[in-house]
Amino acid sequence: MVTVTESARDYLAQLLEKQKTEGMGVRMFVTQPGTKYAETCLAYCKPEEIIKDDEKIELDAFTLYLDKNSLPYLEEALVDFNTERMGGQLTIKAPNAKMPKVDESSPLPDRINYILYTEINPGLASHGGEVSLVEVVDDIAVLKFGGGCQGCSAVDFTLKQGVEKTLLSKIPELKGVRDSTDHTVTDNAYYS
Repeated sequence: MVTVTESARDYLAQLLEKQKTEGMGVRMFVTQPGTKYAETCLAYCKPEEIIKDDEKIELDAFTLYLDKNSLPYLEEALVDFNTERMGGQLTIKAPNAKMPKVDESSPLPDRINYILYTEINPGLASHGGEVSLVEVVDDIAVLKFGGGCQGCSAVDFTLKQGVEKTLLSKIPELKGVRDSTDHTVTDNAYYS
């Protein structure tokens, strides 16, 4: 699930040693998981801060605790430490932090969000736009456009020929999409 390279283990073990707290480990979690604001974090974990539901990974010099709610977002995560002339840098790569991997058995909102995040929003970003899922009602995805898409004169075309067409081709049980955006606000519209 999570890979901690040897250099990262050594670096983290050195940091823990300096804390002089017996049994201290490292806790890994994702803040705002499944959103574009997701951040993958590492924190000291004192023995009294251990949460029973956390998944434990026993490493040579310490225990890594994975936050239970963050587990789907930590899949395939990598913690590495690269030595440089001025010291080094700890890096965390969690490719699923903003959106966990999904398959046909995943809940409908998760599958919709995955397609919005990985396939649709990268295209809309070129115009400063984005679309997000508000809710699913009777197998209809209720969406909200933002950025350059809010108030854009081409949003109907984008909704029907881009977003809806892509979602329906990827998720057969989805019946359609509906836009809940207030398009009277045109301050950032890509096309006026």
